[in-house]
Amino acid sequence: MHDARFATDPHQVYDQLREHAPAGPVELAPGVDATLVVGHEMALRVLQNTELFARDARRWKALNEGRIALDNPVLPMMAYRPSCLFTDGAVHLRLRKAVVDSLARLSTTRIRRDVEPIADYLIDRFSELGRADLLGDYAKLLPLLLFNKMFGCPADIGDTVTASMSAIFDGKDAIRANEELTAALMELIAIKRRRPEDDVTSWLIQHPAGLTDEELKDQLVLLMGAGIEPERNLIGSSLMLLLSGSGARDSGMLIEEAMDHVLWNQTPIANYATHYPVRDVDLGGHVAEADTPVVISFAGANADPALEEARRAHSKGAHLAWGAGPHACPAKDPAQVIATTAIERLLNALPDLALAVPEKELEWRPGPFHRALVALPVTFSPTPATRAATALRERAAAMPEAERPAAAASTQAARQAPTRRKGFWSSFLDVFRV
Repeated sequence: MHDARFATDPHQVYDQLREHAPAGPVELAPGVDATLVVGHEMALRVLQNTELFARDARRWKALNEGRIALDNPVLPMMAYRPSCLFTDGAVHLRLRKAVVDSLARLSTTRIRRDVEPIADYLIDRFSELGRADLLGDYAKLLPLLLFNKMFGCPADIGDTVTASMSAIFDGKDAIRANEELTAALMELIAIKRRRPEDDVTSWLIQHPAGLTDEELKDQLVLLMGAGIEPERNLIGSSLMLLLSGSGARDSGMLIEEAMDHVLWNQTPIANYATHYPVRDVDLGGHVAEADTPVVISFAGANADPALEEARRAHSKGAHLAWGAGPHACPAKDPAQVIATTAIERLLNALPDLALAVPEKELEWRPGPFHRALVALPVTFSPTPATRAATALRERAAAMPEAERPAAAASTQAARQAPTRRKGFWSSFLDVFRV
């Protein structure tokens, strides 16, 4: 599941496994064996049976016996962290409640308000060129910057978070990037403990669950890991569909319809939710040994012939793109608002967007867990880069009169500050001071 052949056509693997049983043996990365569940009913059984299937990766027998190298590329996604993704029982309930309650404070209005200026800023960076890679220039960066905003990151911390998360996802010196990310988040937590604000980090700190600094750091990592990569893939694949022959905008396809099609057929996180059986278990003809990885194929389960009628009707309640059971995605609604807003903003700004290459020439990024485009090259009529400035003027006009001089002074001071090499987040803050 780690080569170019799988990236090009993963369903050939799912179909081959399904011919023998609803689950079967796979290799996630060189030397990393696992069981992949491709049957919809069997996937639900595993996801919902917390007594037989544990999420705690410290059970992983091959890792404990030293048979998995510590630099193996799947470890960042599979190794244990004290977050609600890798815990069970009362510990999981406590951590998950803190995350769910904090996310529940993000209203649809607030999410859209935060996404729109980031979208404007990114579009301005390429709108005068008449061409762009909507993955690298837009869908990848927008969630990264948005999480900086949601977490309340100062400029320097946000730059480090953005750079280190990008490096982790791209597999570039992941060990060093993880160390830098950890240091930045611990510094952020220390700041928010002293001066809490109206952001997710402060809400997690203030939650009655009483999370330690280490727990707080790992819940933030979880939120980014579970949000940035899937969001990028959902935005990118939906745009591909809307701009392709099958989903061209003149066909009348709505953004929500394109996203639903992607969730069914190009599931952004295709294979994940690793479980460890507490004893040997028969998964419909394939025996998964105790303490070995059992990975849920959300994409394979969605393609199960048993779901043909639901898939044809695009029934939103049937697909497993958001998972199921006690570990189901807690950010389903915010994720859809973010993607919808990002796509709307882009299509409205550049109404004649078109793919720069035929759809069949687009490439998919290798990897066992995601369904992700390598790039999404597009062309369009060049337009002035004035969206961010316009939005800034509109925000200033909406401010109470007493706050306008302070906002203007803050922006002017930022422009006169000593020059240093800025990252995406600090450059964005210089424009919007948000």
